[in-house]
Amino acid sequence: MPSAQNGRGKPRGFNDMRNILHDYLTDLHDFQRIAIAIAKGGVAREAREIDLTQPSTWEFSGFSQNGEDGIIDILKSALREPNRYFLEIGSADGVQNNTTWLLVSQQYHGVMVEGDPAKSAKARRLLAGCGIGVRFESRFVTRENAEELLQLCAHAQPDLFSLDIDGNDYYIAQALLNARLRPKIVIVEYNSIFGPQRSVTIPYSPDFDYRKANPTRLYYGVSLGAWQKLFGAAGYRFVTVERNGVNAIFADPAQFRSGFLDAVKALNYAENTYQVSASGKRGEEQFALIRGLELVEV
Repeated sequence: MPSAQNGRGKPRGFNDMRNILHDYLTDLHDFQRIAIAIAKGGVAREAREIDLTQPSTWEFSGFSQNGEDGIIDILKSALREPNRYFLEIGSADGVQNNTTWLLVSQQYHGVMVEGDPAKSAKARRLLAGCGIGVRFESRFVTRENAEELLQLCAHAQPDLFSLDIDGNDYYIAQALLNARLRPKIVIVEYNSIFGPQRSVTIPYSPDFDYRKANPTRLYYGVSLGAWQKLFGAAGYRFVTVERNGVNAIFADPAQFRSGFLDAVKALNYAENTYQVSASGKRGEEQFALIRGLELVEV
């Protein structure tokens, strides 16, 4: 009996085998990425010459885009009572974010939230076996549903909360704080195009997408000043920004050893090196690229 054929004359199952091979090669590539991140991070971590008063000396990158892995590493070591738990919104595919280093090297547990279902599925496939009690949640977080995330968390006071969604970040953080999320360490992305003085964010839109909002892709997120107001009003201490000018770090003083945060000399502001390189402009010349677009003062 002739073998069953598909519409192009290939035996049934050919596409299935091709998809299996594609997934295998993709996963193999991603596991190599993980191995490289672990090796890179391990070398960088040991190569640091740490000055506990200078956050720039804390930095290293294993899975983080910038120096966040190193900053988290030092801050968590100064916590009074760590619970080894995290919540990250915008965790991507798990190979580049702010919590995978904790999961892989420290056996932390927590919740990784990612709006892209394919990326969330990949993170689950790659990392589920790396630790106990890690949840991979695929959802597009809005101001309206942010509070639901707390129902997924084992701790309302996680050691670390990381937020990077290139859009409604301010409104999501505000909603979670109002819902009684009280992380010990907070890492949030700021948009340096707004400069060090403005206290602004974009208008709220539940389906905001920075890729569609403006051709420059520079119209998104929150200024550093707005983050400082929001977290300052909630009793948090501004710790520093990292040197590439992407993330701001805040800490709950009550959760840290006495005197630790008082001694820290913050890097108060840095321009986003990637945006400067892409636009070829700095400061107000860069802001001029989105001048006239609506901003909300906070």
